[in-house]
Amino acid sequence: MRSRCLCQICTCGRHHCPHGTTKIYENSGMSCHTTEYLEKYPAYGNVLPPQSLKPKQEFQAWHGKMEGVTTFKSDYRPYEIVKQPRHIPEEYKPKQGKIDLGTTYKRDFNSYKVQPVAIVRPLERKQVKKGKLDTVPTYKDDYRSWGIQKSELYKPEQAYHPPTVKFGNSTTFQDDYVPQEIRLRPSFKPSPVVTCSTIPFCSDTSHRLAYVPHQPEVRFAKPKEVYKPTDQPFEDLTTHRNDFQGLVGETVKICRPAYTRVTQNAQFEGSTEFRESFQPWEIPPPEVRKVPEYVPPAGSMELSSTSHLDYIPYQTSRVVPIRPVSLRRKNNLPFQGKSTMKEDFPVWESCRQGLIKQQQQIPNPSGKFDGLSTFRSHYVPHELIPTESCKPVNVALKRSVPFDDITMYSVEYTPKKQEICPASYPSPPGYIFENTNSQGHKFFRKITPTVKVS
Repeated sequence: MRSRCLCQICTCGRHHCPHGTTKIYENSGMSCHTTEYLEKYPAYGNVLPPQSLKPKQEFQAWHGKMEGVTTFKSDYRPYEIVKQPRHIPEEYKPKQGKIDLGTTYKRDFNSYKVQPVAIVRPLERKQVKKGKLDTVPTYKDDYRSWGIQKSELYKPEQAYHPPTVKFGNSTTFQDDYVPQEIRLRPSFKPSPVVTCSTIPFCSDTSHRLAYVPHQPEVRFAKPKEVYKPTDQPFEDLTTHRNDFQGLVGETVKICRPAYTRVTQNAQFEGSTEFRESFQPWEIPPPEVRKVPEYVPPAGSMELSSTSHLDYIPYQTSRVVPIRPVSLRRKNNLPFQGKSTMKEDFPVWESCRQGLIKQQQQIPNPSGKFDGLSTFRSHYVPHELIPTESCKPVNVALKRSVPFDDITMYSVEYTPKKQEICPASYPSPPGYIFENTNSQGHKFFRKITPTVKVS
């Protein structure tokens, strides 16, 4: 009987074996091969891969002399250039007979008699005016024509002669254009031939000819000034210490009231809307999960690792340093603790100056403090008006008609039997544990039912 892995026994798709290798298994470097592709598509036999028909790229060196003939020179054959014949248009010959001027419109359209349209506009009312009408307009009365003579044309008269052949007239381009012979332009490109000069190279430049060497002047060495320390002592008084002298006085007392700390056990006086609406109820304590007692595994633990078994210690010699030997001079003379800093800056005797306090400009109050603050003296208490709650009354609506609890889901739903995945059990029912491979897969063998022969 073929053994099956826990991944294959699972029907819900949520139970898998640990595919990675662990310390208790051997590290073979093989990956897991239990995939859906291998199950549906079995492997073929020993089929050799197809041979490549691509030619091998083997370089064959040519040891002979290279010819100066290219592929273009060897394959190109010059041919004689013949002038293309010019297309002569055929002579136009008009067609004989009469042109049929009949159209689809004339053939399909049936004419009908049209009566004159009656004029809808109102009749004009003739205004009869007494007196003679002056029919001379303002333009004719004011305008006076001038006697202008017609100017002569400067365009030369050309007698037009119609051509006897169709498109026989010449164009302006044909009349004005004069064909000229094409002459090749001389090339200004220098010749690629290298010309070697016979005259020796002249290394004289304008700098070598015009440069006159000058002797540099002696640099002036400025003597180093000797440091002379001052004899006057250092004044550490600032402008603030000199101008502002402090006054001796009493320290200012704190006028704030005593802070009474509210303890956590103090009960809040007064009732709120939350306390009245929501009464506390007893909460059952959470269930404590019982932790199973740890049972150590039987047998002794093998503490030998791969490094302990395979590692071979080697005896190595100490590496000799390659650095050079230090050539320090050993002086037995005592150390002189003198420096330029100690000689030029001697220690001064200094004494600590007393505290300088500023004179107090505001006199201290002489009377007793009343204990009234500005807020207490000016505060006017107002009566607190509670706001009305707009929340609807939480009262259950009662109906005499019973509730119709029939839905489409309860009518049409057919309950199905819930199947339990066999891989969810510690040992799948109907299977016996066989072994565990190097990748950590657990394989089980199916139990075959025994048939009693009577």
